[in-house]
Amino acid sequence: MDRELNEEELQDLFAWIDKIPLSRPKRHITRDFSDAVMAAEVVKHFFPKLVDLHNYVPASSTQQKLSNWKLLNRKVFSKLIFHVPEETLKKITLSTAGAVVPVLSALREKIDKKLEDTNNNMPDVEYYDTRDQEKPHAEIHQTEIRLLTQLAELKKDEKNMQKNSKVEHAVKFYSAMDPTFQQILKEKEKAIMSLMETLEILQMKVNKLEHLVHLKDIRIQDLTQHLEMYKARGNTH
Repeated sequence: MDRELNEEELQDLFAWIDKIPLSRPKRHITRDFSDAVMAAEVVKHFFPKLVDLHNYVPASSTQQKLSNWKLLNRKVFSKLIFHVPEETLKKITLSTAGAVVPVLSALREKIDKKLEDTNNNMPDVEYYDTRDQEKPHAEIHQTEIRLLTQLAELKKDEKNMQKNSKVEHAVKFYSAMDPTFQQILKEKEKAIMSLMETLEILQMKVNKLEHLVHLKDIRIQDLTQHLEMYKARGNTH
């Protein structure tokens, strides 16, 4: 976390941050991130359920800034297996030049690692690291097709389970007065609970797939920009 970034790494990090929709315009990274609010927004962009933004108050006082960072450290960074030393936090809250950059770089690595770990639990889905500049367009296109196909299948399964749930409620209504069906009813209720749990898991996978598609779109933009830069350089020679 203390490693100094070279110019290329800095530009890459700033480009990554620029792609994330934040509540305030990014003007001066040292001051922008001093109160931890935008750092919390960065994590929430990738893991919405991990961060409650109401806990982080925009602040100008050093005490409130430090309080925000400590809370972020304890409640959010810990879940990413990440910790920022208090001495570094104090430097960040004082807007010390360069203090926040290595923290954001390390945070990006932890986010990429968690996304990759999450993706490894989902079969046949390829993950693109946000710093990867070498994936060809054809490979990205193939992955997009696979992602969209899986997304359609998951939504279809979700719709079918919702229909099944309505059928089970009908069975419950018509069998309520017959003791013979009481045992069947209990089994059906268990089946409904199992279906609901599966539905929740499928919804989580749908959300992850949608996020991966979003990452893919970002990668295409990056590759297109790099291609245009290389073309421009070639034209100048």
